[in-house]
Amino acid sequence: MEQLLETLMVVSFGLSWPNSILKSYRARTAKGKSLMFLSLILFGYVCGITAKLLSGNMSYVFFFYVLNALMLCIEIGLYFRNRAFDRAAAQDLSHR
Repeated sequence: MEQLLETLMVVSFGLSWPNSILKSYRARTAKGKSLMFLSLILFGYVCGITAKLLSGNMSYVFFFYVLNALMLCIEIGLYFRNRAFDRAAAQDLSHR
């Protein structure tokens, strides 16, 4: 039962990342995103992955931890891309 509940938790979190990634990609701005928040979530996933590795409890849940961490890395990459777009837009406005 614990395994099922852990899986449901990780999968439910994971279902939100594709939508967030798509929105970040389309928005082309980092406004409204927090690098600290994203980093803390990534840290949580890394802790979950590490716990699975240390316990030797390598069940299918491990796959979802890794998948979520990869999607979060994409989201963090988009944050930096979008922050560069924000800086370029601000620079364009200051030169007018």
